[in-house]
Amino acid sequence: MKSINKLLVLTFVVVMLFSLTACTGGTTAADVPAQGEEQAQESSDAAAAPVTIKFFSNLPDRASGMGQLEQTLIDNYSAENTNVTIEVEALQDEPYKQKFQSYVAGNELPDIFMVWGQPSFFQAVMEGGYAAELNPDDYADYGFFAGSTADFSYDGKLYGLPRNQDMLSILYYNKALFDEYGVKVPETYDELMTAIEVFNDNDIAPIATNGKDKWILNEMFQDILVKVSGDQDTIYNAVDQKVTFSTDPDIRKAAELFKALVDAGMYQQSYLSADYGAAMNLFLQEKAAMFYMGAWEVGMASNMENSDHFRENVSVMPFPVIGDGKGKATDLLAWNGGGFAVSASSEVKDEAIKLLNYMMLPENWAKIGWETGNVVPGQDYSSFLTGNENPLQLKITEYLQGATSMSGTPWNDYAPGEWKTNCEQIVQEYAAGIIDIDAFLAALDEAAVAE
Repeated sequence: MKSINKLLVLTFVVVMLFSLTACTGGTTAADVPAQGEEQAQESSDAAAAPVTIKFFSNLPDRASGMGQLEQTLIDNYSAENTNVTIEVEALQDEPYKQKFQSYVAGNELPDIFMVWGQPSFFQAVMEGGYAAELNPDDYADYGFFAGSTADFSYDGKLYGLPRNQDMLSILYYNKALFDEYGVKVPETYDELMTAIEVFNDNDIAPIATNGKDKWILNEMFQDILVKVSGDQDTIYNAVDQKVTFSTDPDIRKAAELFKALVDAGMYQQSYLSADYGAAMNLFLQEKAAMFYMGAWEVGMASNMENSDHFRENVSVMPFPVIGDGKGKATDLLAWNGGGFAVSASSEVKDEAIKLLNYMMLPENWAKIGWETGNVVPGQDYSSFLTGNENPLQLKITEYLQGATSMSGTPWNDYAPGEWKTNCEQIVQEYAAGIIDIDAFLAALDEAAVAE
């Protein structure tokens, strides 16, 4: 896999103009109603026809963040199209994935559904013909960043649209807790170790994480490896069996450093049984000093349901570098992840595509999402800056613009088939101490060969 070693290219949005042409027939006005009246009648009849669109989302919180943005645009569309009813089913990530598999198995996918644009999730959906083909020309002026639709395409055809820029390589942190216990915001691995020790001594969870969901552990391991090797391709080369996990010295060192952090008490005590919501709540309740999570949680600083004290003190830092490592703080895990697709078997496919296109208009998803502080869009948002952005938005944008390299698809999502399930289980077992480092690396090699 080739890493992205340059900044994403920003394109500017222009407005599409549509024109309608009409031609007249040979009949007279006495024979039929005037053509304008006939078209108006047809339009009225079409508008009156009831349409129900089923919308499947992985954002159950419809009052904040991207869930609020989705719901706002759905409500706006319904108000403008009174004949359209949109039924939303929203589940958290892991239940969403399980329900999605059931829908695919029965060929009963909802009309619009959320997809992760990585091979582990979306490739089989596209290959199997479950997603409707979209017309790339429709989005020429939507301002999508260069390359952002690549993972939503297959065999030269477009099947989905990205909704946001995903980035890890960051730690959200609580400034008040760092100040209270005199902890320096860590820039290096050793400083992170010191912070872990101080917070544990004061019964504060150093880093909240959702270990039950497994994938987050894989991505921190990858983050550490990039900081060790300075090469985004190292882990992908191992998955592709160009090198082996067992013999690559940088991979072994990253594994040692990752396990040392876990053993030092980096995560909350119950991290292996904590899902996404539990981990996030621990941080929101200011019982954890840091939260290892992606740029998609930028809305924490704008969500009025969070306490004033939390919103005033939440900030974000780059993931610390390794003292003798080759990687920089600006070498990021970043990709275009979540997005939307339309079911190929939808009975209201055309209407569903109209809704999708409406939601992703730059003045809708990118503008409203940015101005409300709910998203870092996958579209150019440079013309929507207001000067009132929350600090998380500004810092994450700064990190993205200053990136010296970007990973692309995370390693656990890099391959289709059983790779994701296998490698995530292996990393969780290693973190839990069920297997040692040699068994860990050997198991990853076996999983790669199995692919």
